[in-house]
Amino acid sequence: MEIQREFIKHLENDRLISSIKDPKSLELFLESDIRSAFLLTGNISVIKRYVDLLKENGRFVFLHLEKIPGISFDKEGLKFIAKYVKPTGIVTTKSSLIQFAKKEGLLTIQRLFLVDTDALKNGLQTSCEIKPDALELMPGLIPELITKVKAKTDLPIITGGLISNKAHIHAALESGAMAVSTGKPWLWKKPEF
Repeated sequence: MEIQREFIKHLENDRLISSIKDPKSLELFLESDIRSAFLLTGNISVIKRYVDLLKENGRFVFLHLEKIPGISFDKEGLKFIAKYVKPTGIVTTKSSLIQFAKKEGLLTIQRLFLVDTDALKNGLQTSCEIKPDALELMPGLIPELITKVKAKTDLPIITGGLISNKAHIHAALESGAMAVSTGKPWLWKKPEF
C-alpha cells in the first residue's frame, strides 16, 4: 500500500506526531514542519472540515475515534469516516474498529495502554492477530517496555502520553520507538540527535 509506505517514510524523518486537542493547536500544527497528526478535537459537524484543511496542507491525518463526539464506534461509523471524512487513518484502542477500518482502506494505529503485564501480553497478542499498521504505546515514559515490545513485533512503534520535554522524546526514540506523539505544541520540532 503506497500511502502506508509514504506515511512510514515521513515518520522515520519527522520522528514526531502532533496530537491536536483543540482548534488553536490545529493552527499551530499547520505552522510546524511535522507531517502527521492525531486529531482528538472536533465533532461530527466539523471533523470533515478539519481533515480537509490538514490534507490540503499535505498532512497525514489520523482520527482518534473515541475522542470525536457524534460518530458511532461500529461498521457504519467507519464507513461514514472512510467515505465522507476521508482521513489517512484512525487511532483507536478498539480492535474491532481496526478490522472495520482496514476493510474500508484506512491506515490503522492500535493504541495500547501499558497498565500491567496482562495488558501488555493481551495487547501484543491482539496486534499480532489484527495487524494494525502501527502500535501506539501509552504512556510514553517507559523506555524499557518500548524496547521489550519492539523485540516482539515488527510493527512500527509510536509512543505517547505524559511526554512533556525533549528528554522524554529522546529516551523513547533511543529505546526503539519510530515516533513519539505529543499534544505539547512547543515540542513540535523535529528531534536532533
